[in-house]
Amino acid sequence: MTNTPHQGTEQANAHANAHAKEHAKEQLAGHLLVQCLVEQGVTHAFGVPGESFLAVLDGFYAYREHISFVINRQEGGAANMAEAAGKLTGRPGVCFVTRGPGATNASIGVHTAFQDSTPMVLFVGDVGADFRDREAFQELDFNSFFGPSTKGMAKRVERIDRAERIPEYVARAFALAMNGRPGPVVVVLPEDMLRETVHAQPLARVEAAQAWCDPGSLRQLRTLLLQAQRPLVIAGGGGWSVQAAQALERFAQNWQLPVACAFRFQDTFDNAHPLYAGEVGIGLNPQLAQRIEQSDLIVAIGPRLGEMTTNGYSLLKAPKADQKLVHIHSSADELGRVYQADLTMLSSMNAAARSLEVLDAPNEVAWSAWSASAHQDYLNNLVPQPLPGRVDMGEVMAVLTRTLPADAVLTNGAGNFSSWLHRFHVYHGLSKGFKTQLAPTSGAMGYGVPAGIAANILTQRVSFTIAGDGDFLMTGQELATAVQCGAKTIILLLNNGMYGTIRMHQERNYPTRVSGTALHNPDFCGLARAYGYAAHRMHETHEFEGLLKDALARDVGTLIEVMLDPEVITTRGSLSEITQNAQKKKTP
Repeated sequence: MTNTPHQGTEQANAHANAHAKEHAKEQLAGHLLVQCLVEQGVTHAFGVPGESFLAVLDGFYAYREHISFVINRQEGGAANMAEAAGKLTGRPGVCFVTRGPGATNASIGVHTAFQDSTPMVLFVGDVGADFRDREAFQELDFNSFFGPSTKGMAKRVERIDRAERIPEYVARAFALAMNGRPGPVVVVLPEDMLRETVHAQPLARVEAAQAWCDPGSLRQLRTLLLQAQRPLVIAGGGGWSVQAAQALERFAQNWQLPVACAFRFQDTFDNAHPLYAGEVGIGLNPQLAQRIEQSDLIVAIGPRLGEMTTNGYSLLKAPKADQKLVHIHSSADELGRVYQADLTMLSSMNAAARSLEVLDAPNEVAWSAWSASAHQDYLNNLVPQPLPGRVDMGEVMAVLTRTLPADAVLTNGAGNFSSWLHRFHVYHGLSKGFKTQLAPTSGAMGYGVPAGIAANILTQRVSFTIAGDGDFLMTGQELATAVQCGAKTIILLLNNGMYGTIRMHQERNYPTRVSGTALHNPDFCGLARAYGYAAHRMHETHEFEGLLKDALARDVGTLIEVMLDPEVITTRGSLSEITQNAQKKKTP
């Protein structure tokens, strides 16, 4: 009987699969898992070792010429490093932790990856199948804990029970992490499964799928632009590449559109570009806030339009903004979830920007003066207000901008200290070929130190971190990781002896009733030196430039501790002014 073409293809595929299986070497499942990561292009995995994935650790030894396991001091630091890797590369950062305590410690990085739309895969070593569901040692219901949903921490939680399916699950985790709205995926690894021997091969490297803009929607967008008098673009979110940022710049240039960046996505658009309007986030420039409210068309490309970017949903009123709103996003779940936009477009950022850059623009637009004044507002905002104390942080940031190389990576955690970077540093960003900002839109304290270390490990570029005293103490132990890995970072630690952001809110709501915000700090310079960093304490503004240049020239990392006057609580005002204003409001 003659085979049909279809039958012939099936037989050929079956023969090829059998041949591949025959030639696939027998190895531990834990080794196969590491081999799959190498195939996906992973060069560094971050984590804290655990007995539940010893076979994977042995796999890192077996493939040590291709991939490194970065040994962290706490799982929160490891997860933050993996999240930073995802932001930097656009591919999933990888983290390994063990069971209940390891997974719960790592959850802060997973939550950051979810809210920041960052691709990441967290591998969790688990109890064996023979002990499962008995509340065994450190056992946890990972599906319930990481809860995949629009309000959860992970896009998906999966368990690998059969060793031969490791390649399938790893490839799927990478695809899930990158496709649509990027985010974290959790993969659970029973320890008995990892010890099995298996004949299998990794699947090919996964690439992110591209969703393209609907041509009809592009025509509608063009019509809305032609009808506008005061348009404004807000760009940000996950999924941006160098090429997408460059295409966005060409779109803005063609249409002479002012571009603001969403909260902590300032490197999406070159801050030195004459169409840049500033960052829409905490400590928002009042002129930019007013401009958003006065705009008759907001084109949001990529951001979720969350609480920080909309100033508590007040700049754009939810669920229906006063301004006409176009929302372009990579997830169908996000479109229409908070805002009923006048036009929604489902597209990945690479495809959206490339579609927009060829959108036919008129020879002249009605808003040229509007765009020019938006950039002038941004330039005016770079001029600092006079504040008390011996350290002028505005001048410190000016020194930073003119001294750091253009490709330097700047990182921060959460706290009022970060507003100095956000307001005053000029990010040249992705359009120049480099990801330069790593910061948590989730508002997670302790992010900056490990993120900076990961950035230096992965890129070898200058890595500069600004941290508060409370922020640093959450993950400062990762300096030991940096020294062990030969990483070099520069840390500017602002020491004002308190949880400054909470103290600010405390004075606004309960003036002069200080409770739970004062900090008794260690000798930060002594602590940094104990880890192997150089360290200097700074009291005057003029000291910074020399200290920074010395740090750049040094072969090891450096911590510069700034003794900051507690009165310097924001970039715009003092703590006493906040207290006085609050007391006036409470006075009948």
